[in-house]
Amino acid sequence: MSHNISTTKSPINDLKQQFLEYIEIEKGRSLKTVENYDRYLSRFIEHTKVKNPADVNDSMVREFRLWLNRQETRREKGLAQTTLKKKTQNYYMIALRAFLKYMARMDVKSMSPDRIELAKIPERSLDLITADELERLLDAPDTNTLRGLRDRTMMELLFSTGLRVSELCALPREINLKLDELSVRGKGEKVRVVFISEESKKWLKTYLDKRDDMDDALFVQILGTSKDENKSGGKGLAKLAVGRDSMRLTSRSVERIVKQYAVNAGISKKVTPHVIRHIFATDLLRNGADLRSVQMLLGHANIGTTQIYTHVTDSELKNIHKKFHNKERK
Repeated sequence: MSHNISTTKSPINDLKQQFLEYIEIEKGRSLKTVENYDRYLSRFIEHTKVKNPADVNDSMVREFRLWLNRQETRREKGLAQTTLKKKTQNYYMIALRAFLKYMARMDVKSMSPDRIELAKIPERSLDLITADELERLLDAPDTNTLRGLRDRTMMELLFSTGLRVSELCALPREINLKLDELSVRGKGEKVRVVFISEESKKWLKTYLDKRDDMDDALFVQILGTSKDENKSGGKGLAKLAVGRDSMRLTSRSVERIVKQYAVNAGISKKVTPHVIRHIFATDLLRNGADLRSVQMLLGHANIGTTQIYTHVTDSELKNIHKKFHNKERK
């Protein structure tokens, strides 16, 4: 598989290709990550016209960053123009820094990767829904149909495990319901254990008992209408997608499903599978779980990523302060 966007042959392009193969094979990065790194590095090389690694320097990188900062993008909806987000600009610098580290490892003379600093970005804010809204979301599917059963089971499992949507979609059908745990392969091909609540196990068993197909995926596409299922007494699949190697649901499909149930439940906030992951994490912290344990359950490589959730639980500190501070003063 060729990842090269630029067809121009030069020492730096040859090294870029070697680097992309290195992160794919030795570092085990996903093909999507490799493609992204290719795009970021190719844009740097094409804009700066650099051909030799030794020519990469501070002023070249600074000029590229200024150019990036002034790039405009179109919003997804409408035609309004907006500048490239700082977070996106940082992705370019992360890719370039990794490339420079690789060249240093290969004893290729170039700019030191330590010279690159990432732009400061605003603290990320969390989109959360209330406990009442979560219950309304979970209750929204019509569980008299297989489609509704599938969707209720998906959302219960997301809340029980804190899985990423891609991890949920990759789950196999063969799950040992006698155990309270699942092994999942997350980012960077890292395997971790997540735990299933009794409520989730109940819905999983009911959903799997209704399945009469042979697909290996846990969550599959269902075509047809609820009327079709009602005619058959709700037993079995209304109609499963055919003509594909697998009927496995995609991440995008799950996102659309969750969004629609949020609308049906009268929730005005934007609700995604990742919002349910946020609720999973904040629920654990509010109930006394330590940050390190939450990091492990979420599959975060860096505890700094997990610390975003502590800001949400800061509201609990006010009650603690009021309850325990300066009790001896009258």
